[in-house]
Amino acid sequence: MTFRGLRAGSGGGLANLSATFDIRPAGAARSGLDPARGHDDPIVRFVNVQKTYDGDRLVVRNLDLDVRRGEFLTLLGPSGSGKTTTLMMLAGFEAPTSGQIFLDGKPIHRVPTFKRNIGMVFQNYALFPHMTVWKNLAFPLETRGMATPEIARRVERAIEMVQLGDLAGRRPAQLSGGQAQRVALARALVFEPLIVLMDEPLGALDRQLREVMQYEIKHIHQTLGLTVIYVTHDQSEALTMSDRIAVFNDGIIEQLAAPEILYERPQNAFVAHFVGENNRLAGRVRARSGERCTVDVGGAPVHAAAVGGITAGQEVLLSLRPERVLLGPGSDDCENRFEAMVREIVYAGDHSRVLLAVCGTETFIAKTGGASGSLRVAPGDRIHVGWHAADCLALGG
Repeated sequence: MTFRGLRAGSGGGLANLSATFDIRPAGAARSGLDPARGHDDPIVRFVNVQKTYDGDRLVVRNLDLDVRRGEFLTLLGPSGSGKTTTLMMLAGFEAPTSGQIFLDGKPIHRVPTFKRNIGMVFQNYALFPHMTVWKNLAFPLETRGMATPEIARRVERAIEMVQLGDLAGRRPAQLSGGQAQRVALARALVFEPLIVLMDEPLGALDRQLREVMQYEIKHIHQTLGLTVIYVTHDQSEALTMSDRIAVFNDGIIEQLAAPEILYERPQNAFVAHFVGENNRLAGRVRARSGERCTVDVGGAPVHAAAVGGITAGQEVLLSLRPERVLLGPGSDDCENRFEAMVREIVYAGDHSRVLLAVCGTETFIAKTGGASGSLRVAPGDRIHVGWHAADCLALGG
């Protein structure tokens, strides 16, 4: 099976990508895309997996997770939430305390790391400093006993894929951060692995280069039909790149969903707080009717969308994205409308952030559009603000 490179536009290594890339191992069908298996069969499966390092605290707890073939799945969460440990158990660098991990339908607890056919990309690149780019890419093929002509063919193809042909003779110390990361990516792909694991691969890059590399990695994923499992604590990175995101917290997955669902419909307060910016208002449910509820926030009724099984009398957290807050006359038709005082305005280029005192809090944020057509307000002004009930989520837990 061959895939033609796609043109990724300006900004770096994929601008002129046109190489043919055959993702089948020599002499065999690629097992990750085996036509004998259904494409809906998970390529990775965690079944009731737990991990503890000290015999007391569980770093990963009762993990059940299926990874679909060909998807880009991101494990997102704060430091210590279990996401990297989950990746390391799949790679074979850590062993589960209990439970089973399956790769391509087979248990892998007895399979050593180097036989799992998994590509890895790390934040620190993990390139051999004494080797040239060419030798760094050839090394995983040499360790697999491939013939010299096949090694040369694959290395040439991988170098062309990441547009580093003129740097093949350089050592890692002679490369920029972005170039080194492309070499690390090419090395993870050169032996045509079953899946590719990436652990905070862009964390050491500056913001602009990180954004470029996000799109390049995503385009390579789409072009080659790879299965990628990606670890990050950067919510923006996760939303930009992923087919699905698993939000980790204290060793469990709080929610697993597509980026737009995760952002628009978080299942609980932790996910709402961690994924994207949001205003949080604490209150108590006065009444619930169907999918709507009324919440008492400092004596004022706020109408919201009820998430899960919340009931009257329950304490909840209201979550409202700043871009859903309407100011001035734009709030006239909102079910929720209050008078607020403008405390501060911060210009951010494509939008402005307006800090408001409203509903008992002085840290309420509204985002408005660019300078043209935006509402003119100044610190100290008293204005009306509002939002629709459907945009305000009443969350428990």
